[in-house]
Amino acid sequence: MNDSPNDPKSVVPGGGAPAPETPDDAGSQALADALRSSFAIIRVVMVALVLLFLGSGFFTVGSQEKAVILRFGKPVGEGARALLGPGAHWAFPYPIDEVQKIAVNQLQAVTSSIGWYATTAANEASGNEPPPGPSLNPSLDGYVVTGDENIIHVRGTLLYRIAEPGLRYTFDFVTTSNLVQNAFNNALLYAAAGFKVDDALRRDVAGFRDRVRARVERLITEEQFGIVVDQITLSAIPPRQLKRAFDAVNEAEVRRSTVINEARAYQNQTISRARADAQARINAGETERNVLVQSVRAEAERFKGLLAQYELNPALFKQQRRNEVLQRVLTNAQDRIVLSHRADGRPREVRLQLNREPPVPKSAEAPAQEEHH
Repeated sequence: MNDSPNDPKSVVPGGGAPAPETPDDAGSQALADALRSSFAIIRVVMVALVLLFLGSGFFTVGSQEKAVILRFGKPVGEGARALLGPGAHWAFPYPIDEVQKIAVNQLQAVTSSIGWYATTAANEASGNEPPPGPSLNPSLDGYVVTGDENIIHVRGTLLYRIAEPGLRYTFDFVTTSNLVQNAFNNALLYAAAGFKVDDALRRDVAGFRDRVRARVERLITEEQFGIVVDQITLSAIPPRQLKRAFDAVNEAEVRRSTVINEARAYQNQTISRARADAQARINAGETERNVLVQSVRAEAERFKGLLAQYELNPALFKQQRRNEVLQRVLTNAQDRIVLSHRADGRPREVRLQLNREPPVPKSAEAPAQEEHH
């Protein structure tokens, strides 16, 4: 081998000749090379793992969401500052940080778990529900008791939104939705106890729903669930065992309402006709009164105008008025007989011989005279 004097492998301590290489030295060298390569690969893998670990901390918050970073179980920040808005964010990956998203302003729903008879959603959807038994089974069928001690079936759905910032709803309760459902069930029982069966089923359904909502909102406010009620839908039916009886009552109510409406319509028509007739009579009376008043007023004015003539010569005035009356009365009379009174006022006897035979026409008189001659 042509090793240079500077090669450590060719230098022997003490200045002697270099020692020949052994198989152990070659193996050690190969092992050292392998370890160096392995460490280089491990360093690359570790760097990649670190980058991947840190990159996994990126997350996105939706437009209707908020997010809170929990570092070792505690929120990073206090109050509203702990909330992260929509967009891209970064946090240390689990188990250092944990991202809790809050669906703020998104509708969520809970369904009541009491008050309805035993059935399944599949049976209801297909319409193949088993017929009701002879009596209600309290161990299987749910129900509520009304204020007049009747039984009805009630169920409903509550839609709500998480109120901002949503921290209490998310972190102060284990399962807040279960608490909301319990409050909804409580409201159904409470509202039913304050309504009669007919009011809850037919007459005041809106009032029954409003009472349920008021109760739910009161419980939510007292317990501070951090939600806002959006809508409540209810469905109430009588017990299925008494369906025919309730249907008969409903039919009777419909007939009663029909008869009452017809009677009220007849009443309104009769009153309207009577009012119209009364108004017509009043108008006719007013018209006649006005005509009479105007006539009397005109006569009074005429008599006032004739008063001066009467005072100048009463006898002449009477004679003129008498002549006017006679002229008006005897206009179409065939025989006119006027009896005047004596000056001394004594009655005068007058005898009249009136011939009521119709006058002979001149054409008939001429032949008679010729025969006479």
